[in-house]
Parts: sequence; structure tokens; C-alpha cells
Amino acid sequence: MPKLAAFPKAFMQQLCKEGTMSVSEWITLASTLDIQGLEWYAGFLEMSDEKNWPRFRREVEDTGKVIPMMCCSPDFTHPDAAFREKEIAKQKRWIDMTQVLGGSYCRVLSGQRRPELSVDEGVKLAADSIHACLPYAQERGITLIIENHYKDDFWEYPEFAQKMDVFCQLVAAVEHPFFGVNYDPSNTYLAGEDPIELLKRVSHRVVTMHASDRYLAEGTIEDLRKEEGGAMGYAKRLRHGEIGKGLNDYDAIFTELKSQGFDGWISIEDGVDGMDQLARSVDFLKRKIAQHWG
Repeated sequence: MPKLAAFPKAFMQQLCKEGTMSVSEWITLASTLDIQGLEWYAGFLEMSDEKNWPRFRREVEDTGKVIPMMCCSPDFTHPDAAFREKEIAKQKRWIDMTQVLGGSYCRVLSGQRRPELSVDEGVKLAADSIHACLPYAQERGITLIIENHYKDDFWEYPEFAQKMDVFCQLVAAVEHPFFGVNYDPSNTYLAGEDPIELLKRVSHRVVTMHASDRYLAEGTIEDLRKEEGGAMGYAKRLRHGEIGKGLNDYDAIFTELKSQGFDGWISIEDGVDGMDQLARSVDFLKRKIAQHWG
């Protein structure tokens, strides 16, 4: 049976920029949810002090939950080798962070879609950088997970591997027992593409998942597809919503994942309209998991 975790989507500014919410406060809020884990974020302000890492693990485990996944954003497509080496070093520190927190999965990304990069060049830079991190991850029992991502909050350009064909090319370039896919159906809409089509292409590599939902604030899916790739208009046209009430077809998603034997972590990126919304999304996913995995 897949297990559920939650991510503090509604509180990222408070936890990562403003410092107006403490990590302990988020743990207390999340402790009320009927889930098994909390997905962590490397950019929480308090994570800069390594002494906090074991403390936060204890606080989470004291609520009966665990920290299975780490969310971080390396930028591996920079043309400068020295820059990429620094990103590899950062990724290794995030792997250490994941291990201390008791996690098993640490996210990687491709990097930014810089205009001067060809697809083949970008895939090679990203794949080489991921390969450079994999022995370090394997030694610590950590699986690196690549997400079909849209854009890190602090990047100038969207994700290099945002588009399905590029993402699949990068996934195919990294064959390793400690590497897999973190599937996010909502991000596929942000690329103007079909999340079920992407899932069927990579489902045999999926080891974790982000669960969220999106709804169109204006226009149609066809309007979305006509817009320029990676344009900010994607984000404006789509809004985060309660899971089960948006565009994503969770029956189709879970049918495909179940057919591949998936039983990993599903982390909920929701609750932008409050903890009650997040709790309803938990209930929806629990019902769907019971329906499909029984």
C-alpha cells in the first residue's frame, strides 16, 4: 500500500523566507493529519544549522510520523563546470541531510532551461551531474528522485526538463538502482501536456509521487497548450485546488501505478487554502488508495 506524506505548500514563504513560522510549528500542525510522514524541504531557514537536523527528526518521530523524502533544487545545467561542481557539493549535503532525518529519497532536478543550451547538451550536463552524486547517495542508502518539475521559486528560467520528451530523455540517460522518478501530474499541465501520457512513459521508473490538483482559473486546456512553453501564463492560468476537485484523474493515475507494483510514498502538495483543505485532500487520497490497492 502506498503511504501518505504532506508538504507545507501553504507555508513556504513563512518557513523559507520570512521566518514567521517555525519548523516545529509546522510539525505540530501536520501532526493532526491522518498520514504517515512529512516531506521535508532543504530550504527551511532553520535547516541551515546542522544541529537542528536530528532535533527535527525526533520531533516528527515523536508524533508517530517519519520524514521519507527531501525536496531540493540543484541546478545542473549551468555551462560553467565550477558552478556545477558547487551544485553537486550542495546535493551531497542534501543527501547527508536526508540521511540524518531518516529519509530514503532525495530530489534532484535537471536545472534551468537556459536559452543557449541545446536539448542534448542540457541532458548530458544534468545526467553527468546526477551520475556524480549517485555513488554518494548509494553509500548512504538514499535514492535520488527526479521530478517532472515546472520552476523553482528562486530560478530565472523554468525547468530544463519541463517538457515530456526532454524529461524522458534525461530519465533514460540515468540507469541506476538508486535513481527513480518523482511523478507530479499537475506539473504536466504546466507544460501544456497530458499527465497520463507522461505517466505511461515513465511509470516503470516511478518510486515516489507528488499529489496535488489544479483547476483552470480562466480559458481552456487548449489555450494552455497554445501558450509559449514555460511562460508565466501557465502558472497564472492554473490554480492549486483541493485534490479530487481539479483536472487530475486519480483513478487513471492510480490504475497505472498499481499495474507497475508501485507502493511508495505519495506526498501531498496542497492546503493553500488552509489545513481543513489539506485534511480533505488526505481523506480523498486515502479513499482512492483503498479503492485501488485494497
